[in-house]
Amino acid sequence: MKNQMICIVDDEPKILRFVSANLKSIGYDVTTVGSGEELFDKFDLISPDLILLDIMMPGQDGFEVLEKVRKFSSVPIIMLTARSNPKDKVQGLNVGADDYLTKPFSLDELFARVNAVLRRSRATIDDEKIMNSPVIHSGELVIDVGSKRCWIHEEELKFTQTEYSVIELLALNLDKIVPHKKLLSEVWGPQYQNDVEYVRVGIARIRRKIKELAQEKEEYIVTYPGLGYMLRGSDQ
Repeated sequence: MKNQMICIVDDEPKILRFVSANLKSIGYDVTTVGSGEELFDKFDLISPDLILLDIMMPGQDGFEVLEKVRKFSSVPIIMLTARSNPKDKVQGLNVGADDYLTKPFSLDELFARVNAVLRRSRATIDDEKIMNSPVIHSGELVIDVGSKRCWIHEEELKFTQTEYSVIELLALNLDKIVPHKKLLSEVWGPQYQNDVEYVRVGIARIRRKIKELAQEKEEYIVTYPGLGYMLRGSDQ
């Protein structure tokens, strides 16, 4: 089986060498680039399964690079930053990052975050399950669990893998409240159970994408403050 490819985007050679060597030591293929411009030049050649993206870079910063990548790819992205400003975290998640890691970080934390994000992106089901997987309807919203794709008014919604995992979990529990901790544990991983910010930003991004294509003002995802979220069924 082919090793997964991780691309590290950082302008600090020491960080590139350190992170690259340690990810290679646990079996990942790794390539490094020193800027957003270099990433875009080599993106198709690299074909990354995951990007570790530094925020503080000369030229295009990490937020700009992330926003541009999200226009053409849903590849998982973990933001790296030397700043612990909570606003950076929210901004990164809002633009489409899958996770956020503050420098300096331990190797255990790095490996845990990388493994968690890649686990979500690898979450596939076998052929028999695909054939028997449901197509779930919520008003004009259609979630095909087998193909892991969503449509509204026959236009496909371009969700990231994390966003799709959230909407799929809500769809599989149609008309039921899914608690915050269940969403965080099953989508992000057990270690994220108290990071409610992740699910709040994820839901906001999903709602925004649905709203851009929806022709009606229907609220598909209902918020239950302090409890969680529910996806309405077609008869609601």
